[in-house]
Amino acid sequence: MSEYVAETLPIIYRDESLIAVNKPAGLLVHRSALDRHETRFALQILRDQIGQQVFPVHRLDKGTSGVLLFALNRETGRALNSQFESGEVAKIYLAVVRGYPPETGKIDHPLARMADEHAGISASGQAQPAQTLYRRLATVELPYRVDRYPSSRYALLELAPQTGRWHQLRRHLKHISHPIIGDATHGKGRHNRLFQELFGCHRLLLAATELRLTHPLSGLALCLRAEVAADFATLIERLGWRGLS
Repeated sequence: MSEYVAETLPIIYRDESLIAVNKPAGLLVHRSALDRHETRFALQILRDQIGQQVFPVHRLDKGTSGVLLFALNRETGRALNSQFESGEVAKIYLAVVRGYPPETGKIDHPLARMADEHAGISASGQAQPAQTLYRRLATVELPYRVDRYPSSRYALLELAPQTGRWHQLRRHLKHISHPIIGDATHGKGRHNRLFQELFGCHRLLLAATELRLTHPLSGLALCLRAEVAADFATLIERLGWRGLS
């Protein structure tokens, strides 16, 4: 009989009060009413991995990989929550999107709150302010017809959300007609299927690469960076964007 090996998460940073990991795509942070069938959660995996309680201070979508921060005690958790809620934490993401957005831009589009029963969040029809800055890093044109054009265009973007609304990046990129590839909810199925057929890509092409915040105890600036997951990095290279992951 083979010995059971517990799942672990790559640790980016750890001290006596907080810990950051590189979350893989396809893993929930904690239980959610939106994915009732799921049995794997980053919170539980990390708790078992380090042998102590952890407290989530922000969230990443299930399909998003990258930097995920936890507090190691409630007091630190409250301090970090305050930083996230007040917009003091800088967040950077990479995404592959359909089409060629402008080289730089700001998406200023209010978003209605979505429900999450586990987190005690109810849906709201009233839209909340939401802003995202973006920068285009690279483009590619593939010789495959998806829509009415004989070829298909895609871009690699750096995204900097200025607010933290639910699915903000995915909804904002859809709003400007440049949806993220692999987004089954807000994206375009035909483009998602092309990436599945050409590259075997079955994930959301969105990665949280950097968090910049103030350490709640020392007051020092802290920059947490996560390497882009291997499958995402390989796809970036296959698209000819070497050195951009």
